[in-house]
Amino acid sequence: MALEDIRPGLVGEVSKKVTRAMAVNRPKTPQGGVLSTPALVSLLENAGIKAAERYLPKGYLTVGFHVDVRHIAPTPVGMEIRAKAELTEINGNKLTFAVEAHDEEKKVAVGTHRRAIIQVPPANQSQ
Repeated sequence: MALEDIRPGLVGEVSKKVTRAMAVNRPKTPQGGVLSTPALVSLLENAGIKAAERYLPKGYLTVGFHVDVRHIAPTPVGMEIRAKAELTEINGNKLTFAVEAHDEEKKVAVGTHRRAIIQVPPANQSQ
Protein backbone atom coordinates (compact mmCIF):
# COMPACT_ATOMS: atom_id res chain seq x y z
CA MET A 1 0.00 0.00 0.00
CA ALA A 2 1.20 3.50 -0.78
CA LEU A 3 0.05 7.10 -0.91
CA GLU A 4 -0.88 6.58 -4.58
CA ASP A 5 -3.50 4.06 -3.42
CA ILE A 6 -5.45 6.73 -1.53
CA ARG A 7 -8.43 7.37 -3.80
CA PRO A 8 -11.97 8.68 -3.46
CA GLY A 9 -14.33 5.97 -2.30
CA LEU A 10 -12.19 4.69 0.57
CA VAL A 11 -14.31 4.11 3.67
CA GLY A 12 -13.48 3.89 7.35
CA GLU A 13 -15.91 2.91 10.09
CA VAL A 14 -15.74 2.94 13.87
CA SER A 15 -18.36 1.52 16.25
CA LYS A 16 -18.56 1.99 19.97
CA LYS A 17 -21.04 1.69 22.81
CA VAL A 18 -21.80 5.12 24.30
CA THR A 19 -20.48 5.30 27.86
CA ARG A 20 -21.12 7.82 30.63
CA ALA A 21 -17.64 9.25 29.97
CA MET A 22 -18.78 10.15 26.43
CA ALA A 23 -22.02 11.77 27.61
CA VAL A 24 -23.29 15.19 28.63
CA ASN A 25 -26.01 16.01 31.16
CA ARG A 26 -24.83 13.18 33.41
CA PRO A 27 -25.92 14.69 36.75
CA LYS A 28 -29.36 15.68 35.42
CA THR A 29 -30.35 12.34 33.91
CA PRO A 30 -30.47 9.13 35.92
CA GLN A 31 -29.89 7.03 32.80
CA GLY A 32 -26.51 8.72 32.25
CA GLY A 33 -27.17 11.37 29.62
CA VAL A 34 -26.61 11.39 25.87
CA LEU A 35 -23.60 11.31 23.56
CA SER A 36 -21.75 14.62 23.59
CA THR A 37 -20.89 16.42 20.38
CA PRO A 38 -17.12 16.36 21.12
CA ALA A 39 -17.28 12.56 21.59
CA LEU A 40 -19.24 12.25 18.35
CA VAL A 41 -16.68 14.35 16.44
CA SER A 42 -13.88 12.18 17.86
CA LEU A 43 -15.57 9.06 16.47
CA LEU A 44 -16.00 10.70 13.06
CA GLU A 45 -12.34 11.76 13.05
CA ASN A 46 -11.29 8.21 13.91
CA ALA A 47 -13.36 6.88 11.00
CA GLY A 48 -11.44 9.24 8.67
CA ILE A 49 -8.13 8.09 10.13
CA LYS A 50 -9.15 4.46 9.65
CA ALA A 51 -10.04 5.06 5.98
CA ALA A 52 -6.57 6.36 5.09
CA GLU A 53 -4.10 4.92 7.61
CA ARG A 54 -3.52 1.57 5.91
CA TYR A 55 -2.23 3.40 2.81
CA LEU A 56 0.27 5.62 4.61
CA PRO A 57 3.94 4.69 4.49
CA LYS A 58 5.94 4.55 7.71
CA GLY A 59 6.58 8.05 9.04
CA TYR A 60 3.32 9.55 7.70
CA LEU A 61 -0.01 10.23 9.38
CA THR A 62 -3.08 12.35 8.90
CA VAL A 63 -4.11 15.32 11.03
CA GLY A 64 -7.54 16.86 11.15
CA PHE A 65 -7.88 20.53 10.29
CA HIS A 66 -11.56 21.08 9.57
CA VAL A 67 -14.84 19.66 10.89
CA ASP A 68 -18.32 20.70 9.75
CA VAL A 69 -20.83 18.40 11.42
CA ARG A 70 -24.51 18.66 12.29
CA HIS A 71 -25.36 16.63 15.40
CA ILE A 72 -29.02 16.01 14.55
CA ALA A 73 -30.29 13.53 17.15
CA PRO A 74 -29.41 12.32 20.67
CA THR A 75 -27.93 8.91 21.42
CA PRO A 76 -28.41 7.66 24.98
CA VAL A 77 -25.73 6.02 27.09
CA GLY A 78 -25.62 2.29 26.45
CA MET A 79 -26.57 2.48 22.79
CA GLU A 80 -24.14 1.49 20.02
CA ILE A 81 -22.99 4.26 17.66
CA ARG A 82 -21.39 3.73 14.24
CA ALA A 83 -19.36 6.49 12.57
CA LYS A 84 -18.49 6.33 8.88
CA ALA A 85 -16.14 8.45 6.76
CA GLU A 86 -15.95 8.18 2.98
CA LEU A 87 -13.13 9.89 1.09
CA THR A 88 -14.71 12.18 -1.50
CA GLU A 89 -11.86 14.44 -2.64
CA ILE A 90 -8.07 14.66 -2.69
CA ASN A 91 -6.28 17.95 -3.27
CA GLY A 92 -2.52 17.55 -2.87
CA ASN A 93 -2.05 16.27 0.67
CA LYS A 94 -5.57 17.33 1.74
CA LEU A 95 -8.31 14.72 2.11
CA THR A 96 -12.04 15.52 2.33
CA PHE A 97 -14.45 13.00 3.84
CA ALA A 98 -18.23 12.83 3.89
CA VAL A 99 -19.05 11.73 7.43
CA GLU A 100 -22.14 10.41 9.12
CA ALA A 101 -23.09 8.54 12.25
CA HIS A 102 -25.98 6.25 13.12
CA ASP A 103 -27.07 4.76 16.40
CA GLU A 104 -29.16 1.61 16.64
CA GLU A 105 -32.31 3.51 15.61
CA LYS A 106 -31.47 6.55 13.50
CA LYS A 107 -28.99 8.84 11.77
CA VAL A 108 -27.48 11.15 14.39
CA ALA A 109 -24.89 13.18 12.47
CA VAL A 110 -23.93 14.27 8.98
CA GLY A 111 -21.18 16.52 7.63
CA THR A 112 -17.66 16.79 6.26
CA HIS A 113 -14.23 16.35 7.76
CA ARG A 114 -10.87 17.33 6.27
CA ARG A 115 -7.49 15.83 7.09
CA ALA A 116 -3.96 16.52 5.82
CA ILE A 117 -1.30 13.91 5.18
CA ILE A 118 1.93 14.92 6.90
CA GLN A 119 5.34 13.40 7.37
CA VAL A 120 6.32 13.02 11.00
CA PRO A 121 9.88 14.19 11.71
CA PRO A 122 12.12 11.49 13.19
CA ALA A 123 12.41 11.56 16.96
CA ASN A 124 15.49 13.39 18.22
CA GLN A 125 17.75 10.65 19.55
CA SER A 126 20.24 13.03 21.23
CA GLN A 127 18.01 13.96 24.19
